Amino acid sequence: MTAGIDEKTWAELEEIAARYPQKRSGLLPMLHLVQAVEGRVTPEGIEACADILGISAAEVSGVATFYTMYKRKPVGDYHVGVCTNTLCAVMGGDLIFERLKEHLDVGNDETTSDGRVSLEHVECNAACDYAPVMMVNWEFMDNMTPDSAVRLVDDLRSGKEVHSTRGPRLCTWREAERVLAGFDDGLADEGPAAGPASLVGLDIARERGWRAPSGSASGSTGGVARTKEGAAEQADTSRAETETKQEEGK
Repeated sequence: MTAGIDEKTWAELEEIAARYPQKRSGLLPMLHLVQAVEGRVTPEGIEACADILGISAAEVSGVATFYTMYKRKPVGDYHVGVCTNTLCAVMGGDLIFERLKEHLDVGNDETTSDGRVSLEHVECNAACDYAPVMMVNWEFMDNMTPDSAVRLVDDLRSGKEVHSTRGPRLCTWREAERVLAGFDDGLADEGPAAGPASLVGLDIARERGWRAPSGSASGSTGGVARTKEGAAEQADTSRAETETKQEEGK
């Protein structure tokens, strides 16, 4: 067992690896567990993952440094991510990020002096219908403004219970990392759920009686082939009709 990693954590790392036919497939959730315990990806955590998976520490480190959700320095109790991709940016994401940097007196990927909040600008969260969007420990905070963002981080720092705009109660970053490692926290029923903005397309489809294509038209190679054949037949028919009209015109 690697020095610096306790027996409980070692056992849970082995449990994660055992979930997969190829145990090295468990590396991503194993790194999340390391973060849940250590607060970051530590050298000891890297060595432990390497030993259990039978790979080199360099291979583990390569993964840990590739993905931005793995941190090499301590993260605060609440990781606050502000989306600054195009749509969120033009809707106010850049203003939110600048306001929070000034209010918290931190830069990108830095943590407040009290260890409560880490701030980072993040890439698209696939929630553009609620732009500008923030995330706290990977839970959505939708339709934010600079003022509401400041109130949010102040509530987090004061210890007030805060809920995502989609319902779930916000847990600490370490608790969220344990969930990402595959250990249930019993909070799944608190959300999230799709809101009105996400369901607009579905509502329009229902109003207009639209239906998804049948399996014969899509979803299989045969269906695609039949669709192409049908299109070719339609094109041939259209060509024949055009030629007939041209002959009649003469």
